[in-house]
Amino acid sequence: MLETTVKKQRHYADTVAEPAAGMWSNCLRVGDQIFIAGLTSRGLDGKTILGDNEYEQAKVIFQKIKDLVETAGAVMDDVVKLTLYVTDIKNNEGVWKARQEFFTGDFPAAALVEVSALADPKILVEIEAIAVAGCSSN
Repeated sequence: MLETTVKKQRHYADTVAEPAAGMWSNCLRVGDQIFIAGLTSRGLDGKTILGDNEYEQAKVIFQKIKDLVETAGAVMDDVVKLTLYVTDIKNNEGVWKARQEFFTGDFPAAALVEVSALADPKILVEIEAIAVAGCSSN
């Protein structure tokens, strides 16, 4: 049996609502790797959808990612992979515009996927991220 001394650590940000117990974790750090669950623009009440379009929703989500990555001991430039889900790929320019407000230099590797629906018809964007703490040049 392979033994490891690296332990999984859950991190929280006051600005990001946590799911109900037993559902999933928003942010886990394992060694230098940080995994951010698919996030939407739901408010702290877990119900209100913040933002009326892809740009506004993506800005809310990228801020949540930033807050979680920082509570896990990293910075946004440590984000190496994004998976972005949108309900209308024709409106992807707003998502890319918001991304440019949070990243500089070498942008994370990314996949943009159109899906038929997300958890609520008002949700237009969901984004998950992977970071490697300390890997950025900053």
